[in-house]
Amino acid sequence: MTDMAELQKRKLPINLSIVHVDPDAFLASFMGWLEITAFITAQRAGTAAVPADGVTPALSAQDLATPGVQAVANDALFAFCMTAALKGDVAAVDAVDAGLIARFGDDYPGKLAVGYFRAVNDNPILLEDFVGQAGRKWLKGDRPPPPLRAKEDWNAGLRFFEKARKSNFIHEVLYPLARWTRERWTVIVEKEPAFLHHIEDNLPILREALDDPRNDQAFIANLLLKAAPAVDMELTDEYEGFLRSLARR
Repeated sequence: MTDMAELQKRKLPINLSIVHVDPDAFLASFMGWLEITAFITAQRAGTAAVPADGVTPALSAQDLATPGVQAVANDALFAFCMTAALKGDVAAVDAVDAGLIARFGDDYPGKLAVGYFRAVNDNPILLEDFVGQAGRKWLKGDRPPPPLRAKEDWNAGLRFFEKARKSNFIHEVLYPLARWTRERWTVIVEKEPAFLHHIEDNLPILREALDDPRNDQAFIANLLLKAAPAVDMELTDEYEGFLRSLARR
């Protein structure tokens, strides 16, 4: 089977591995995901036909090095590292890294994505740089003191939100991100409110945002929007409108 049904069949296990931060499941489903996405891309480009036996073609070492396959691999590994970072599960990232090295060698497909969560970058420029640096801190348990925590968490949450929305695994990242956002801002509101700006104005607004029981994109967008003044972040009218539109259900 080499059609969209096969794509959905192969995406389900890798989806679950990302949501649950399961390195064994991720490693087991990774190659199948690369194969089906590469094949369907080739079909759409008119460079591949359905095999007579209906079996999705395997990828050669040369295929794995192509930009398209590398992009899909980086996207999947970035998503896995993001959800692992939200849990502070550095062992899961280490296990996936080791498993892929054992299978493909040091220069495995998607290695670039993991590198963003490993390297120290004091001058982040790309969105991936910002996400990787925030994720690296969470994986290491490197938390700033409470006076700086809320603003850093707001910035990191925003970057994760932006990156997740560009991924094939948007829903698989946004759900854990929504849970993390709820947990972090509940702690900030209940235990660290003294470090927020204009507490008397912003605490009721934040509590109202946290009252939303759904862990989804709208919840994250609304929380980011409502928390910006509390951490002294000034949004442009355009970006404020963007978040407001995503906060609507």
